[in-house]
Amino acid sequence: MDPEELQKYIDDILFDQNNRAIPEFEGYSHFEMHQLLYNTFGTHSPVRLRQLSDPYYQKIPLLNQIKYLMQRIDEAGEMKLTQKGFLPTRIVSDLYRQGFIKDELIESGLYKLYKETDCMTINLTRILLQLAGLTRKRYGKISLTKAAKKIRNDNHELLRLIITTFATRFNWAYYDRYSEEQIGQLGYGFSLLLLSKYGKEKRLDAFYAKKYLKAFPELLASVHPTYGTAEKEAYSCYSIRTFDRFLDYFGLITIEQERLFDPPKYIAKTDLFDRLIHLEPHRKDKVNISLN
Repeated sequence: MDPEELQKYIDDILFDQNNRAIPEFEGYSHFEMHQLLYNTFGTHSPVRLRQLSDPYYQKIPLLNQIKYLMQRIDEAGEMKLTQKGFLPTRIVSDLYRQGFIKDELIESGLYKLYKETDCMTINLTRILLQLAGLTRKRYGKISLTKAAKKIRNDNHELLRLIITTFATRFNWAYYDRYSEEQIGQLGYGFSLLLLSKYGKEKRLDAFYAKKYLKAFPELLASVHPTYGTAEKEAYSCYSIRTFDRFLDYFGLITIEQERLFDPPKYIAKTDLFDRLIHLEPHRKDKVNISLN
């Protein structure tokens, strides 16, 4: 066998390995999973982000909360922050009154809303604007960037930016004390894939956690719980980060739970999910693209 034939033989073996359907990946290949992980909404990823008509963007809570804060900052020209760098209390109250995302602890009366850090989603909104490059901070004041003014009326591009910023630049472990930081955030596109396949029927959150950790078993191996089992902590961590603090904020799921933080928790995808998220079937043809 000459060198060219040998190289072709090796390439064919590698292509077969990269494109073979893997049961742990829901029948998708190593190549497809690589794209899902590192270019989640890209051309070769099985998950695509569709463009919606304007009325459907109004059903996305976090997007609209972000747009409202952008509007208030734009109206002010510059918004003075507190000495600790948080939104002023009047803006916090105004933002929460709009009702984009309700906080169950505040609604129940267990927590009082006063400052920005009293409400996780308001704190998250300011952080995402900063991480996405939509605001700049100078001398204790924030204002909109040129990029923000350019994109603010393009719902599709703004939503894409917010989702990718949330998923790739914001640390999902920021609001919790779980021992493994990457659970949920690593491979968030795989969770979208799972919901697309199975979310029409109401299912326990553990159904998805089990499939997620089957695809990423190394995450379970790195969990070191202070009490209980590693599996129980990993399931709880995945559920809270993925469902309560990601997909629900974007209006992509419904959560059915009798008491906050207590199982059982049932998850189903919304109509908005299927309008926004498109899932391509596994490609059986070879894809001649390196994973490097």
